[in-house]
Amino acid sequence: MAKLEYDKTGRLLFTKQMKDEYTVLMPMMAPIHFNMLKNVFTHYGYKAVLLETNGPEIAQVGLKYVHNDTCYPALLVIGQFIHALQSGKYDVHHTALMITQTGGGCRASNYIHLLRKALKKAGFEFVPVISLNLSGLEKNSGFSLTIPMVRRLAAGLVYGDALMLLRNQIQPYEINKGEAQRLVDKWVTELSKEFANGKGYAAKTIDENLDKIACSFTEIKVNRIPKVKVGVVGEIYVKYAALGNNDLERFLAEQGCEVNLPGIMGFMLFKVDNRLEDIKLYGGSKLKFKVVEALMNYLTGLETSLINATKKYGFLPPSSYQHTKSLVKNVIGYGSKMGEGWLLTAEMLELTETGYGNIVCTQPFGCLPNHINGKGMIRRIKSVDDRANIVAIDYDPGAPRVNQENRIKLMLAVAKENLNKELEEQKAKEQEKPDTKQKKATAKK
Repeated sequence: MAKLEYDKTGRLLFTKQMKDEYTVLMPMMAPIHFNMLKNVFTHYGYKAVLLETNGPEIAQVGLKYVHNDTCYPALLVIGQFIHALQSGKYDVHHTALMITQTGGGCRASNYIHLLRKALKKAGFEFVPVISLNLSGLEKNSGFSLTIPMVRRLAAGLVYGDALMLLRNQIQPYEINKGEAQRLVDKWVTELSKEFANGKGYAAKTIDENLDKIACSFTEIKVNRIPKVKVGVVGEIYVKYAALGNNDLERFLAEQGCEVNLPGIMGFMLFKVDNRLEDIKLYGGSKLKFKVVEALMNYLTGLETSLINATKKYGFLPPSSYQHTKSLVKNVIGYGSKMGEGWLLTAEMLELTETGYGNIVCTQPFGCLPNHINGKGMIRRIKSVDDRANIVAIDYDPGAPRVNQENRIKLMLAVAKENLNKELEEQKAKEQEKPDTKQKKATAKK
């Protein structure tokens, strides 16, 4: 059994011996992406397990060990971890937890400290917590991010974005229900095998794989009947996690909608871009700037590959990060970058521009950055593009699900009315065409 070791601050370390003996639990957020990321960690020798537990009991466990004014995603993630440790499914003396740490001004940077405090309160202070970050915030001898691992993780994100985009553009129209999701599962398995064999993450291979993936989705038979198109934005956890947004994607699908979730790559580019701007404004190591700049160029290359592959096969590609960024010029300042920052405003403008102007803005109750850049910018967005039809939904333990869904239904009622109006106008134009031809023929005579 691994001996518990602590650093000078008293932090419990994840040691090399623990890597061999411990199961590492990871919280769920975006299922497609996180399943591939989990498989990358498995390839590098970690016994990684992705938690897929759901239900109201998770929030109740979180409330027991975290203050109820704490950010809702933190409450859910910590609740999911402690719920798993209390379930009896895992040997708690051979279990570790992994959580991301952004290092920015958002409260998300403090989740790891809240988690350790909650673990102590629940009697699990002997369970080590691994910080997953690119800022060198915490180091453990049993866990490190190598360049090959980072490349696999980045490839997993771009593949995840591609599969999520393609599934969402096909699934509402598929004739054989479930076919799009089965194809997603097939690709997750195949790509994970490639990673395990040292393939699938070189730039050329990513180009080839994205081309194959996009092509494979064109083989699914569809019936393109008109549907309300809905975009989903917001705080990153409640935007993607079914646990955080009360299974919002499923609800919208049941309402007969096509859903568009902007990808995680945009958020990653936003975070890296902010690091570059910080160095430009406040100074910093030239070497660090070059490293961050190289990462920015690498991620931009992956984004370009995704755009080209999806566009080639007739799918609506995501807008480039630079174009999305340009949409908020003179709308909101680029200095607003806590949490999702100006990117949240930009994504709403991008969605409206690309035909997904019916938008659900998901935000944890009390999340100041999201209330400013999301809910607070709705009127400004509508003044820029009057096609925007936005509803802001707060998520927290005390928010009744029925109230949230009723507010979304009101937004969808307006969306359906607008869609019917567009279809009627289109039909009228088509009926006018023969009459116009007839008049021209008569005039010639």
